[in-house]
Amino acid sequence: MKLLRWYNRLGIATKQFVYLFFVTLILFLVLAWSNLNEAESLFKAQVTRDAELLVARTNQYIDASLDSVENMLLLLSTRHDLLDDGNERLAIATLQNFAINNSSIARTLYLVRADGKVYSNTQVSYDIIGNPHLQGLYEQALDNYGAIRVSEPYVSPLSGHTLAYMRPVADERTKEIKGVVIAEINLDLLSSRIAPLIYQSFALITANGNVVNRLEPGEKLLPVQPRTYPPELLPDFEAKLPELKTGVDSLSVGDERLVAVKSNKNRLGWSLIAFIPEDYFYKDLQPLYTNYRTASAAMIVILLFSAYMLSRSFTKPIRRLVEKMDRLHDVQIVSKLSETRQDEIGKLARSFNAMLERIHLLLQETKRAEEQKKEYELKMLRSQIAPHFLYNTLACISSLAKQQRIGEVRQTIRSLVGLLTFSFDKHGEFVTLEEELEGLRMYMHIQQVRYGANYAYDIDIDPSLLSNRILKLTLQPLVENALFHGIAPRGGGTVSIKGRAEKGRLRLYVRDDGVGVRSSDARDVLRKQTNEPSRHRFTGIGIANVHDRIRIHFGEPYGLKIGGREGTGTIVRIDLPLTKLSATNDGAVRFADRA
Repeated sequence: MKLLRWYNRLGIATKQFVYLFFVTLILFLVLAWSNLNEAESLFKAQVTRDAELLVARTNQYIDASLDSVENMLLLLSTRHDLLDDGNERLAIATLQNFAINNSSIARTLYLVRADGKVYSNTQVSYDIIGNPHLQGLYEQALDNYGAIRVSEPYVSPLSGHTLAYMRPVADERTKEIKGVVIAEINLDLLSSRIAPLIYQSFALITANGNVVNRLEPGEKLLPVQPRTYPPELLPDFEAKLPELKTGVDSLSVGDERLVAVKSNKNRLGWSLIAFIPEDYFYKDLQPLYTNYRTASAAMIVILLFSAYMLSRSFTKPIRRLVEKMDRLHDVQIVSKLSETRQDEIGKLARSFNAMLERIHLLLQETKRAEEQKKEYELKMLRSQIAPHFLYNTLACISSLAKQQRIGEVRQTIRSLVGLLTFSFDKHGEFVTLEEELEGLRMYMHIQQVRYGANYAYDIDIDPSLLSNRILKLTLQPLVENALFHGIAPRGGGTVSIKGRAEKGRLRLYVRDDGVGVRSSDARDVLRKQTNEPSRHRFTGIGIANVHDRIRIHFGEPYGLKIGGREGTGTIVRIDLPLTKLSATNDGAVRFADRA
């Protein structure tokens, strides 16, 4: 709000300069920010797609490397003769030959006979160190009905961090299981071959969620356990890896966010996950940020200068015109402005001169209108009184006099005089609600004298509202309409007048229990004007007249609303502002708004 008030106090030139500068600057910054975000998104998407492609190709390489191990196992499983007695030297030589001549990732090969005898390509090392895992691997191989089976990672005395491929060896003729061929994989070699293909940190996850690859010393991106060699991932972080979705996902490592690109599972059910720090994306965008900052600074300077020059060229002639107009203090002795310019300023000067001429004419017409005002006002007040009403009321007084009902004659004459005085009062068009109700009571007294007790009424208005101002003759036309269009056709009834303060407004309700009105007719009532007063009416003011007068004086939110139902009656709601009449020292009437 303070900023808005400051802006409103500025001159037109400064306002135009500030507006042009800030609107153009905001537009430029929005476009620049949008383009920068778009470029950032495109770069990030490109890097992510490249990482996905690398991961997919690396996964294919892993499948190819494991294929060579499977092929070697298939060939060895056909050599059941190597497990025969007396072929120990042949078996060891064959295993050594396979290990030397096949460029696979298999590190140690074993032939385990059914009697527990073991042959290995590193027979001397096996005889010295042994391998406690072979018995468990042998049993796993026999449970797989002849197919190749892969173990989960473990640490072998001969192969280090490894996992094993196993396949039973059976006699082709008798189908008797003679042993099992086992190949321990060199996982360190597999990791070293994968590392050049993926420039990010990565992890191989088995089907059971175990991490296959071994981390390099000095790993900085992934969280590792302290004082461990080789480095191992923290258990909490390692537990999150199998839950990552295939494709692009993200996870947190302390205060750092990582983008994880996970491949589909290969034939073994393994997945390869590459990790990219989010800072990597923004690091390569720094030159782009620098270019945008430089362009933004240059653009701001250009906008500042352009907005200033544009505002100055537009407003300088207007300021000169304002200076001349400020010298005009008396419209009676106004000098015309120069009309030499042909642009918009010249048009403004010509319009100003034409406006001065119209002002002179309006002043003269206003004087003539003021002179005729009193005469018109008197004619209007006189035309409000319906002659038939006076004739009928006087005839009623005459009838009462003949019946020597002197008290009723006196009261009726007093009500008629009061009603006429109220209507002809020249103090103003506004009265208090209390005065309006008093005029209504006098009117209803006359009607009850003329038509008897068939026309009843009751008033229920909060006393605190009686000092509120309303237009004179607001309620009387509505009550009159209820009497002769609602109650009269039924031969009698009651009109209720209620008043409440609701939602910051004065609301008056005029309700009758007469014949009612259809909803379609209720909408048309406010559009109909009464051209000639009937013999029953006191004035020629109709419902539409009351509605229009209220809207002219108080605005569109105020006026009448009509509702009802045939056979049950009609209700009219009057919405007025909550205002009070207050008298000044000079006797004039002022209005104080309470809303």
